[in-house]
Amino acid sequence: MIDSLVVFVVSLLIGAFGIFVGAKVVVDTEDYTYALITALIGALVWAIVGFFFGWIPLLGPLLVFVAYLAVINARYPGGWIEAIVITVIAWLSVLVVLYVLAVIGVTGFEAAGVPGT
Repeated sequence: MIDSLVVFVVSLLIGAFGIFVGAKVVVDTEDYTYALITALIGALVWAIVGFFFGWIPLLGPLLVFVAYLAVINARYPGGWIEAIVITVIAWLSVLVVLYVLAVIGVTGFEAAGVPGT
């Protein structure tokens, strides 16, 4: 139980870092705590929508992703395009961090709060 909690917290921190980087680049926001809360909300929304709709072929994953984008869109200024760009930058930056951590043997390739990582 403790191991799972530690993995969740560390991956949430990494996911929040990705959102922080994306938001910094796109909307010039520099608040890691805000990114952390966004990552937590995004992970919860992703899990809930995924539970109810994720099983539907093709449409389910799309609905889950749109729900996640809605969280980013609601939490940061701009519109849907900015939310998409923040998410793409977050995903890429998390991949870089996870790659570096995996190469040095610290973690695997997954992070809570950023989909697909």
